[in-house]
Amino acid sequence: MLARLLPLITLSIAAAVAAKPVVIRESPVTLPIARRFNATAAPNLLKADQARAKVLKEQGLARGKDAASFKKAGIFDLPVTNGAVDYTASVGVGTPPTQYDLIVDTGSSNTWVGAGKAYVETSSSVDTGEEVFVEYGSGLFFGEEYIDTVTLGDLVLTKQSIGVAELAFGFDGVDGILGIGPVDLTEGTTSGGGEIPTVLDTALAEGLISDELVGVSFEPTTSLSVTNGELTFGGTDSSKFTGEIAYVPVTSTSPASAYVGIDQSITYGSAGTTILSSTAGITDTGTTLVLIASDALSAYQAATGAVADSATGLLKITQAQFDNLESLFFHIGENTYEFTANAQIWPRALNTAIGGDADGIYLIVADLGSDSGEGLDFIDGFSFLERFYYVWDVANARVGFATTPFTDATTN
Repeated sequence: MLARLLPLITLSIAAAVAAKPVVIRESPVTLPIARRFNATAAPNLLKADQARAKVLKEQGLARGKDAASFKKAGIFDLPVTNGAVDYTASVGVGTPPTQYDLIVDTGSSNTWVGAGKAYVETSSSVDTGEEVFVEYGSGLFFGEEYIDTVTLGDLVLTKQSIGVAELAFGFDGVDGILGIGPVDLTEGTTSGGGEIPTVLDTALAEGLISDELVGVSFEPTTSLSVTNGELTFGGTDSSKFTGEIAYVPVTSTSPASAYVGIDQSITYGSAGTTILSSTAGITDTGTTLVLIASDALSAYQAATGAVADSATGLLKITQAQFDNLESLFFHIGENTYEFTANAQIWPRALNTAIGGDADGIYLIVADLGSDSGEGLDFIDGFSFLERFYYVWDVANARVGFATTPFTDATTN
């Protein structure tokens, strides 16, 4: 099939991509996740996130139109951008399992392998005969859909649908994606049509978890690569958060409603200066920065005195401005989450890795690339999620947040 498709495919590659724990078998099923830094793509950090945001918005708007039909392989002329920073999980596929490093992504829902390490067929591999195609702001993949055994830590899914890439672009240094977003996002991604069960769907169907939710723990770090995160399937890990988890329903505003979307507003400082009025956006483990609508970023820039930095694409402030930098406040439901001055800056130990000055101070709040009022006006990427415990409750269509020991960390 690959030989048949290669002459048809043209790619322009851009160098820029309150609750108690649920007890499952004595404790929730956990899977360590690692923060990975892609040095070749890092200088294009903002472009990577903006490219992803554009595709997420377009695909979300297309839901309910003609997006639910499989996109046949043909001539694709689109920019793809390698992701600069992401979180990966080591996932076993097959019997015995081959381990693959997969990006943890709440912004998509297909799980697939083969971008780096080739898929190894074993006794548990079943080719469905269906083609699969998914495109991301960070790239795309095309291949065959299989049913196989997938191992997530102690969680062994015996009949999980996975994509096996024959073509994959934009995923340097990783083997594919572990998609844990809403199952609706898989509709129309295979030639057979319909939805593809996510790993959470399969775990519930096979009786391995009693509640279809995942708890996500990230931690801020000054290292290029480190295993400092955790996914908890079927429950939450109380050792990772403080206080109680507060939940809000998934937003009803399109296109954010197609994802793990929420409604929020953002204010700055003790004066409560409005940065972003109440609107819809998404939470996304596949995005690095905190992206806000262009008009909101202008308000943030005015409040902080930051200037655009041509080398990194990020906003930059002086030491004196940092000394006076106040917290951002994210108002989500009935709760307010303080995003401290330190949380708003890129880890200074990693400045040169993104093309910045070693002694510079760069802000991780950046431009979404469109003005507010479009139904997806912000993305709370993992730079935000590293400061809070995060829960995607699939069964109840709600999103939870709690403070952690790292909410007020000064590591950056």
